[in-house]
Amino acid sequence: MLFGIQTGFAEFFAHYQYPVMIVIGLTLIYLGISKKMEPLLLVPIGLGIILVNLPWPGEGLMAYEVLNESSGLLETIPYKDYVLAPYNMTGGEPVGLMSRIFHYGLTWEIIPPLIFLGLGAMTDFGPVIANPKTLLLGAGAQFGVYFALIIALALGLWLPDIFPFQLGEAASIGIIGGADGPTTIFVTNRLAPTILGATAVAAYSYMALVPIIQPPIIKLLTSQKQRQIYMKPQLRKVSDKEKIVFPLMGAIIIILLVPASAPLIGSFMLGNLLMVSGVTDRLAKTAGGEFMNTLTILLGVAVGAQMSGFIFLKPQTLGIFALGLVAFMASTAFGVILAQLMNLVSRHKINPMIGAAGVSAVPMASRVVQTLGQKEDPRNFLLMHAMGPNIAGVIGTAVAAGVFISMIG
Repeated sequence: MLFGIQTGFAEFFAHYQYPVMIVIGLTLIYLGISKKMEPLLLVPIGLGIILVNLPWPGEGLMAYEVLNESSGLLETIPYKDYVLAPYNMTGGEPVGLMSRIFHYGLTWEIIPPLIFLGLGAMTDFGPVIANPKTLLLGAGAQFGVYFALIIALALGLWLPDIFPFQLGEAASIGIIGGADGPTTIFVTNRLAPTILGATAVAAYSYMALVPIIQPPIIKLLTSQKQRQIYMKPQLRKVSDKEKIVFPLMGAIIIILLVPASAPLIGSFMLGNLLMVSGVTDRLAKTAGGEFMNTLTILLGVAVGAQMSGFIFLKPQTLGIFALGLVAFMASTAFGVILAQLMNLVSRHKINPMIGAAGVSAVPMASRVVQTLGQKEDPRNFLLMHAMGPNIAGVIGTAVAAGVFISMIG
């Protein structure tokens, strides 16, 4: 008995939230290791969940120091108590290892833009430049973002006790449809930080499930004849000058149109410029290599550590996951539909399957299109064609994020 009191076992089994979240954390780690589903993120997220759901002092990793106005003394409390703190608690300073990473990396909005820097250094804009109309497919696939936003708002109005979704929560849920983890985190942290854990895990989960979710939708919305539309494997050669001008002009035009997108778009285009300039290879290699890996570790554990069972295990969390799936499916579907509409007015037909790659899941969505295309016609190599809308989807989701922050934040 004394052993149970001195350790965390007594507290652990006194609340169902702890063991349930441990199981969830272990499940994410299993999916990452055994099934290789986004392992670079699901593994650190899963461990972060486990760490923050071990009773105090384990919860101290995500602790905050607050002022108790009744006693006038500073108190150190775990994250769940900080979020659900009584009204006599004011202020708050992160004092735990994970709470400091979360606060200074995510709350201060440092890690997501830096991840976009790394993504830019790993991205080839050549397919977009060679076939500019694929930009429309990337933009069209953002339909699911706004579709889920409207549904979330409707649920918030009709069932506020179960799904207390205001405009900020609805926008954060909608952005999951873009299948872009850093952008989802960036928007949620600004507009609805209390649901950050749920939206982040949903976004990365659906990114990992792209090969399972997208093929049935694509097949449902296309005929075999449409899936067999042949596209020449070789795109036109893009000059070095074009590759340098694109990130510069892209940054200027997009940020002027949507100023709030500057942290993400500016970082993304900077990373790409480092790669294509030809004189900053060392910087591009660092941004897209070890620096990116370090940020990924910090992002994963920080997001996981925010998922205390006392906050996460609520009906609204299930609603977030369900609506996130609806958003992602709608984005995939509308991308395919838009590609079919473009074929009605285009002289050169495109394979409508590449519209499904308009989501931001790079390069998973493009690989799905390539695999399906090969099954329908072994001569068809759609990977580079699909990369156009795939890259455009990253830009489109970042722009949507800027719009939401401008209008709501």
